[in-house]
Amino acid sequence: MAKQPAPREGRAGLGGKSERPILPEKPGNAGGGKGPWFKSKARRSKGQEIGVSLITPERVWQLQEAWQAKAKSEPAGRFHSLYDKLYRKDVRLHAWRCCRANGGAPGVDGMTFPPIEQGGVNGWLAELAKELQGKPYRPQAVRRVWIPKPGTDKQRPLGVPCIKDRVVEMAAVLVLEPIFEADLPEEQYGYRRGRSAHDAIRTIHGLLNRGHREVVDCDLSGYFDSIPHAELMKSVARRVSDGAMLALIKAWLPTPVEEADGHGGQRRTTVAKDSGRGTPQGAPISPLLSNLYMRRFVLGWKQLGWEEKLQAHLVVYADDFVILCRRNAAEARKRMQASMRTLKLTVNEQKTRLCRVPEENFDFLGYTLGRGYSPKDGRAFIGTRPSRKRIGTLCQAISQMTQPAFYWKAVEEMVEDLKRTLRGWGNYFCLGAVSRAYRAVDNHARHRRRQWLNGKARSRGVKARRHAPLYLHRDLGLLRLAPTTAHRS
Repeated sequence: MAKQPAPREGRAGLGGKSERPILPEKPGNAGGGKGPWFKSKARRSKGQEIGVSLITPERVWQLQEAWQAKAKSEPAGRFHSLYDKLYRKDVRLHAWRCCRANGGAPGVDGMTFPPIEQGGVNGWLAELAKELQGKPYRPQAVRRVWIPKPGTDKQRPLGVPCIKDRVVEMAAVLVLEPIFEADLPEEQYGYRRGRSAHDAIRTIHGLLNRGHREVVDCDLSGYFDSIPHAELMKSVARRVSDGAMLALIKAWLPTPVEEADGHGGQRRTTVAKDSGRGTPQGAPISPLLSNLYMRRFVLGWKQLGWEEKLQAHLVVYADDFVILCRRNAAEARKRMQASMRTLKLTVNEQKTRLCRVPEENFDFLGYTLGRGYSPKDGRAFIGTRPSRKRIGTLCQAISQMTQPAFYWKAVEEMVEDLKRTLRGWGNYFCLGAVSRAYRAVDNHARHRRRQWLNGKARSRGVKARRHAPLYLHRDLGLLRLAPTTAHRS
């Protein structure tokens, strides 16, 4: 085997040209993000686009623009008279539409969207406005479900509020987000309008190629469940002086959690109230509050001078973050640990590690960053590629979709399900050297599709036969990821 050349500061991958065109991101959690969020990327004269098809009403958008402009021009300014905006008709209706577009399971009351629509959305929203205006509104308990954690065999808790609570929380997000967005530092990328995981990966890649190659790969233990309520409310009150709005946010934080007890019943716990910590993942307000508290760490890092002294730059996505240093990564780790203790957060010491690029690689947001080699001339470069964990997770999902339990599905329906899964994954994992990952996924998808077709045929007494790739892709329409790359590895 020919010896690979020594790594150079090449810019293949992200710094040069991605192997495939960057398609619009699939809304939702295709890339294994932190949870549901309504993205806003496109700007129009009448407002902002949220997700794919929801356009913020003009009057709501103008209100948001005015709040954000004031927040930017008055860094120490506080906002009052916010609570009454929650039950404005246009804000209520848009909050409902956002929640409806996001879908989701019912909360503890079992209420779903169709019955509300059948009874009349306008009437339901009018009753909600009366509750908010008269202030008898009280949030209900959050239903806890467990969902797979991307790239692992573990599960993580997800809170499912009732639809009424979701709509009120989303209305609060529409009101508060423009104010706090003006304060969030550029190092934070998660759950922000006009920013994405791709932007975070590009920033990391740029820093690596500019010499920041000593990396602290950080991990926090149960960040969302550990945020202290008192300190979080101080962060909110720094900008909000409306007592009714502060009381509403404070009421959401200690809501009880209800989950199955394993014996056919339900049990209710009050851990958040008892400990004075935590924001339930899955609630519309949770991403905004988590960003607001993480802001304390980012600002403290810069104000204490560690960014300049250690040449150590932060890249933060929700509770995931890395510190990229020119030198002294071990010192940066110690300073980070001290900051987290001050913030009453816990560092996961087993998962937090130091690494030196290009001798070592590290994973962030589903991508592996580190040394790669050009398929054309073997030149070494610092680049990105989909991580093995995420490739394995996708292949496992495809295997589960094509189990014998799904022989009842029509061929066309199965193909559409696979296409949707592959397209969503490919739209997220589109940066850097993707050809090898795409080929591995394509091969697995073809293999499982053949097995499913033959198993379905045998279950009906039909003799199995070979299915050529051309038949699977051209005739049945199975999506191939590999041809979407600009060049092959």
